[in-house]
Amino acid sequence: MSGYRNVALFGVDARDKSLGKGNRTDTIIVASINETTKEVKLVSVYRDTYLNIGNDSYNKANSAYAKGGPLQAINMLNMNLDLNITDYVTVGWAGVADTIDALGGVEIDVDESEINHLNNYQVETSKSLGKSYNKVTSTGLQTLDGIQAVSYCRIRYTAGDDFKRTERQREVIQAILDKAKKANIATLNKAANTIFEAVSYTHLRAHE
Repeated sequence: MSGYRNVALFGVDARDKSLGKGNRTDTIIVASINETTKEVKLVSVYRDTYLNIGNDSYNKANSAYAKGGPLQAINMLNMNLDLNITDYVTVGWAGVADTIDALGGVEIDVDESEINHLNNYQVETSKSLGKSYNKVTSTGLQTLDGIQAVSYCRIRYTAGDDFKRTERQREVIQAILDKAKKANIATLNKAANTIFEAVSYTHLRAHE
């Protein structure tokens, strides 16, 4: 694995700003960085995958973080996938929504099977975060704000089930990166200040 750095990305189901133990990871992604080419590949681990959760017991993958926080979740990934992860980033709904709003929204292609679910999820997402929401009224490529994009990531009832859901999550991450590449310094500073206040991240000695 020389020449690669792997980072765990966790998206938790917290409705508040709690990012530690007790939250389930609805999003589990391994970001694999080629340290020579700087290419980044995102690989999703499906939350319902039945794995050794890092303590010689088996359960759904998303329960490891709930039981033992990021350390246990990283140990789970390393044990089952033969990885060497020591770094992680955890974000909740608020962090994703606020960062996207700071960037001025993200470009997402919403199709006919998604629009009603997206709007339905906006009701709970906005209520949980104490924000208002704007209904998405048409399909096609468009700019989604933070609440809309988080709700888009939550859709699970279309064809493809959780496979498609994780694809949406990776799509939104890519859209955030694409928007950041085009942003000016003031916008990037605003987004950075927003996300740094709303994430948990560190380097761990994961096997201890």
